[in-house]
Parts: sequence; C-alpha cells; structure tokens
Amino acid sequence: MNNSSMNLYNLVRPNIKRLKPYSSARDEFKGEASVFLDANENPYNQPLNRYPDPLQMKVKEKISLLKKVNTQNIFLGNGSDEPIDLMYRVFCEPAMDNVVAITPTYGMYEVAAGINNVEYRKVMLNDSFDFSAEELLAATDRHTKLIFLCSPNNPTGNNLSYSQIIETLEKFDGIVVLDEAYIDFSAQTSLLDVLDRYPNLVILQTFSKAWGSAAIRLGMAFASAEIITLLNKVKYPYNINCLTQEHVINILDAAEKVDKWVKTLINERVILENGLSKLPLVEKIYPTDANFVLVKVYDANAIYQYLVEKGIIVRNRSTVSLCGNCIRITVGTSIENERLIEALENF
Repeated sequence: MNNSSMNLYNLVRPNIKRLKPYSSARDEFKGEASVFLDANENPYNQPLNRYPDPLQMKVKEKISLLKKVNTQNIFLGNGSDEPIDLMYRVFCEPAMDNVVAITPTYGMYEVAAGINNVEYRKVMLNDSFDFSAEELLAATDRHTKLIFLCSPNNPTGNNLSYSQIIETLEKFDGIVVLDEAYIDFSAQTSLLDVLDRYPNLVILQTFSKAWGSAAIRLGMAFASAEIITLLNKVKYPYNINCLTQEHVINILDAAEKVDKWVKTLINERVILENGLSKLPLVEKIYPTDANFVLVKVYDANAIYQYLVEKGIIVRNRSTVSLCGNCIRITVGTSIENERLIEALENF
C-alpha cells in the first residue's frame, strides 16, 4: 500500500473533493462567550435551547484519554451505522465502484451498499469462520474502494485472524474498515494499537455493547486525521445531540463499573455455554469472543418460535450463509440465562 496522503486523496469521490461543507454557527465561533445571538435559537428553555457542539470536543477529549488516540483521529456518529454510510458517500462512486466484505457478517454493510448504489462483493468465510487475505484481495479490482471486516465477527462471534487482517491492510490499495463493536469482550487486542501505522485503516467501536448504552446511539470511528476530516466534511452539522453527549461524558467517568459488567458477562457466557452443551437439541456451540453465542440446533425455526411463545427472544440466523439451523443468543443476566436454559430443557 502506498501510504501517502495523495493516494488517499485519489480514492475520494470527485464531488466530495469539490464539496464546500456547511458551516454552522457553532463551527465559526471558538472560545468563551455569555451572549449567543448567532444561531437563531430560542433564548429560553436552557440548556436544551442551544445547538450541541458539532464536533463533540468534550466527549472526544475523554475518549482520547481512555483509548489513547488523539482527538483528531476520532469521529463520532449516530451509531456505527453513520460512519459506515459515510465511508460509502466519501469514497464510493455510485454504479461504478465496489466494496468487498466477508460473509456472513453484520448486515448493515450490505444495506449501506444498496442505499448508495455500490456493488457489494461477498467472500465466504471458511469452516472455522475465518478468512484468507489472499482470497479477499482476489475479489478486488481497481474499482474496489473499501473492504469491510468485523472482529469479533457478527453473527459468528469469533475473532478473525490477526495476521490476515494485517496482510489485508498491507496489500490493499484502498480503505479497510474493521468493525470492533465486540472487542471489549475479546481476549484479542484492538488494532487501535497500530492505527498510526496504517493510514488506510478505519476502526469502528461503539457504546452500544460493553458500555450498555445502545439507546443513545453513539458509534466511534478511529482513523487518520485525513479520513476524519473527510467524514466531518460530509456528516450533518449536529449529528450527535446534547443529551447523548452528556450521557457519554458521565458514563466515561464510570469506566470501572463498565469493566465489572464486561467481566460478569464473560463469566456468564461460560456458564451459558456449559448449560447449552448439556441440551440434546444443541448440535454445536461455536467459539465466541463476543457477548453472544452462536448455537447450531436441530430445528432452529421450531425452537425460535417456541421461545417466542415463552416470551424469550433470541435471533434466528438460519437463513444466513454458513449458519443453517443456528440461533444467536445474547448473554443476559444470570436469571435471564437460567430462564432460557430451563425453557430449552422443556422443549
């Protein structure tokens, strides 16, 4: 990979290169003030009457300390789905460019491709739910702008091979998007440690899983300052509301509590796997490094419907590649997991 900024610039869509981004009132003002008469806001109902910081600098400063990544390398989005979509909008010319991804994996990569009218090429994982960089790169051509990887992967739960991810980064002359939504539950180290070595790497993380904050919709993208600048250029001005920003600032102060949640869920995952392994209806439990377990059963459709009738909701993944007769079970509390096992014992 040619690591120059010029190479990155050549990947950007021509209309995005020419785009003059919207400049909001809060973008133009820097510093302290006590009277705000610039943004046509209502002066009453403070603090909700004011537009939020469009670049979320207070939040990024706290994330920077936690992740040991400079603020200029952080983008915050409305869930991880926003930066996924923005990667298409910045780099992929509709009806011309393509992206390559593993399969099975998180479904929004393909949905975003469809929305943006970009060809989506799938490369099947092997029987161990891992991939070969050589096979993945063989699916690319000169119009391939992005590769999507997810590790730990969803819905399979396993880590992808670290060496194959690195080989992909080093040999692909485009952007590699690595989704680490479940990395807090994994024994594998985040690639944030090598972010500065690979200007073509974009890492996605989220507050929806380990941080127990799916409702606030906040995703993180970590990348070179050049890529972050492009994402900020294209995003809507006030994409993260003030309530979300406030919640994140507060929960980042509770990192020790979150660490306890993660350790508890990893322990519960082991207990859940042990309970499932004793059930006659379970054919296979796949290795997992996430907060969920992929389980092959004898009749996924019937078991799923039975659990729904019992008020227990799991995910039926039977129609997904390589996941025939599989259900995906999120690790819950000990009580929730016990209810699931008890219900399955009586199936």
